[in-house]
Amino acid sequence: MSGRIFTWLLITVLLSTASPVESQEPRKIHRIGFLVASSASFYSSRIEAFRQGLRELGYVEGKTISIEYRFADGRDDRLRELAAELVRLKVDIIVAAAGALVAKNATTTIPVVFAASGDPVARGIVGSLARPGGNVTGLSILAPELSGKRLELLKETFPKVIRVGFLWNPLGANGAIVWKETELASQSLGLQAQSLEVSRLEDFDSAFGSATRRGIHALTTAPSPLINSQRARILEFVAKNRLPAIFPGPEVVDAGGLMSYSPDYSEMFHRAALFVHKILNGAKPGDLPVEQPTKFEFVINLKTAKQIGLTIPPNVLARADRVIR
Repeated sequence: MSGRIFTWLLITVLLSTASPVESQEPRKIHRIGFLVASSASFYSSRIEAFRQGLRELGYVEGKTISIEYRFADGRDDRLRELAAELVRLKVDIIVAAAGALVAKNATTTIPVVFAASGDPVARGIVGSLARPGGNVTGLSILAPELSGKRLELLKETFPKVIRVGFLWNPLGANGAIVWKETELASQSLGLQAQSLEVSRLEDFDSAFGSATRRGIHALTTAPSPLINSQRARILEFVAKNRLPAIFPGPEVVDAGGLMSYSPDYSEMFHRAALFVHKILNGAKPGDLPVEQPTKFEFVINLKTAKQIGLTIPPNVLARADRVIR
């Protein structure tokens, strides 16, 4: 009897000390390519929201996933190079934080999830919102409609404003569409939209000079990687000229801009993690419907308003989702 007990104890010890490599297969680390058309600093909060989404789904960086970040800093030529580089690395999936069409053109086999794209159907990124088809899906930001909403908020906050400068990139993905919507919305609100075009870094000084000569009363901008990359220059211009301005993202307000109205980008990037999870677990991108934003945020920076001598009416302040004091 004692010999039998000794044998079982010996087997138990041998099994418990067996090498983990011998007892289980190594777990695959999924590689995610994260393609950003703008800068790392501009997208920091959105990236963190995406990472948080992955963590909540059980992913651990360095153990179950790795993320290859690529930032184009507003340069279209660089964006194409970086997309091609991620394809050569044979990542398992590409998350396009802007630059969805570039990512799609770079590969027909690697799944692509766009985290915030303007009208993906009109741009030829997907076949339809309900059935994207191909290797691409994600979240759309409804950029043209939001341009009109920003003008509406600007007019409500500053009723005396008439001439509004609109800074946009005519070569950008949604530039022409957003400019057309801005013109139409401005006419219905009794405003005069002044086109300020920038397609290169060298164009900003001439655009600012044109705005000054035309005597604009306020400024708004299109969502654009190039424009995002020049956030500091834009804020310096509006502060120097004491111009009210509304932007298409809260990052500019956090950096000293006056107001912004946009989808809740943190929520959208958080949701992008779920798309990644589904695809890594076997779902086909073309079968996952494109989502549209359900949460929007209006942000006001009262510090900036005081610095440039502007007053935000109480009724407008009450509508803000977040106020920086």
